[in-house]
Amino acid sequence: MYGTPDLPPDFVSLPYANPDAPKGGRIVLGNTGGFDSLNPFVRKGTPPWQLRFFAYESLMGRSWDEPFTLYGLLAESIEVGANREWVEYTLRPEARFSDGSPVTVEDVIWSYEVLGTQGHPRYHGLRSQIETIEQTGPRSLRLTFNTADRELALIAGLRPILKKAQWDGIDFAEAALDTIPIGSAPYSVSRYEAGRYVILTRNPDYWGKDLPLRRGTHNLDEIRIDFFGDNSVLFEAFKAGNLTVLREFNAEKWDSQYDFPAVQRGDVVKSEIPHSKPSGMTGFVMNTRRAPFDNLDVRDALIHAFNFEFINDTFTGGAQPRITSYFSNSELAMQSGAATGRVAELLAPFTGTLPPDALDGYALPQGDGSARNRVNLRKATDLFERAGWTVQNGVLRNAQGAAFSFTILLKQGDTESQSIAELYVSALARLGIQADIETVDNAQFTGRTTEFDFDMTSFRRELSLSPGNEQRFYWGSANADAPGSRNLMGMKSPAADAMIDVLLTSESRDDFVAAARALDRVLTTGRYVIPFWQFTVGRIAHVRELRFPDRLPVYGDGPNFMPEVWWYDPS
Repeated sequence: MYGTPDLPPDFVSLPYANPDAPKGGRIVLGNTGGFDSLNPFVRKGTPPWQLRFFAYESLMGRSWDEPFTLYGLLAESIEVGANREWVEYTLRPEARFSDGSPVTVEDVIWSYEVLGTQGHPRYHGLRSQIETIEQTGPRSLRLTFNTADRELALIAGLRPILKKAQWDGIDFAEAALDTIPIGSAPYSVSRYEAGRYVILTRNPDYWGKDLPLRRGTHNLDEIRIDFFGDNSVLFEAFKAGNLTVLREFNAEKWDSQYDFPAVQRGDVVKSEIPHSKPSGMTGFVMNTRRAPFDNLDVRDALIHAFNFEFINDTFTGGAQPRITSYFSNSELAMQSGAATGRVAELLAPFTGTLPPDALDGYALPQGDGSARNRVNLRKATDLFERAGWTVQNGVLRNAQGAAFSFTILLKQGDTESQSIAELYVSALARLGIQADIETVDNAQFTGRTTEFDFDMTSFRRELSLSPGNEQRFYWGSANADAPGSRNLMGMKSPAADAMIDVLLTSESRDDFVAAARALDRVLTTGRYVIPFWQFTVGRIAHVRELRFPDRLPVYGDGPNFMPEVWWYDPS
């Protein structure tokens, strides 16, 4: 996006991969819930989330050591216009799908079209910004864009490429469970039992095994994903040896419950993997499409009522710091105090539509760590009064006498969110609020959140060091009411839209960072999410036979790190 790639044209392998890693072995992962689809590219159904990362390829691939650089994968060369108004890709002649058939220009063009029209809504934004797609040679095609967006050439290079012929006479968006998209990646689905497990097998004749981008990666012969009712059952399965690896997100549990016999014997190893990526946002999101969550003071009051310090101490022993903004833990995070310099310049035209503290400075409320949280509850009461809600005979009501009540929608098996919600509901009761917790299965949860049928729900949005077009899908006004949009809060902010535009058109790193910091201010001061704690270190417990390189990428233990660069060593 800016400057030149870190790796030279003749690089041998990614800096965090072991080019001499042995091939073989297997890894067994665990998911909670179930699945009713093996097509990760459509809105219908709930597929295993890993499929999109493990079983499909795109024209270009990432180095997880660089925030804004791509290298050729299916494409052997990439050309762009002077202002990136177009991009041209030339396919590698050796590129093959998992069934051995060649990847053609026709497959690529069809993939852009079908994903952009019938695929999941996350793919629609790019297609709307493509003016034309045309074949320019036996192995080349050109995309011409209709907007000034410097990131589009990179985004286009990351679209998954599927086999067109597979879908002759089949409805892509409504395909049955047993219609599994054919990709060109090292792994493909070889066996599954609906709702219980999926097995991906490595193709020993994978077309790209000698590419520098692939050398030392995808070393395991088999990836198995087993499904469990909840995290407690999943953890017990790991302790019993039914899983070979487990990510742990709770620092207190990591310290206190990972001392079972296999760990003591050294058969299971605890690995901590630092990273430099943004915190992202984890918490409870409020649906501003519904009253009273459309009121800023109400959202602010609900954040004050959340006793973070006490809850954090209860669940993590206070070991994990709070998320302070969407890009916290990175250089893209909003700075403390008043906005200055370029950030202030960018936000100035929107002063009338933003909370004053977006420019003056904002920090999340802090409690005293006690269970009562008196100071913050008093502040919450004041904010509710300002919004027209007062306590009448022990119940918080508005001027029309309607009681303040809402439901927190959670996914079955998400025991931690449920326990957090229970503490929160108890605190809300002291304010005269009737809050209920509703747990539903995976399919219902996906359906409800897709249609925005909730008051408040659990929320996790991972963010990168290279925010770009996906930000429109996360927070953009145009997607706020589109079913399947990831803008769960339903925010419609001209300021956020404008900051995203600057992100996508910046020609200097300084301007890009300023736009990200300004966007962070808009998001954070909008009070859309009640933030939990962040994960500054990745914690992965695994059998000792599973190894990974000493040299770690900037992104740490992201979804592609494990198992992409891991290997199996029985010695």
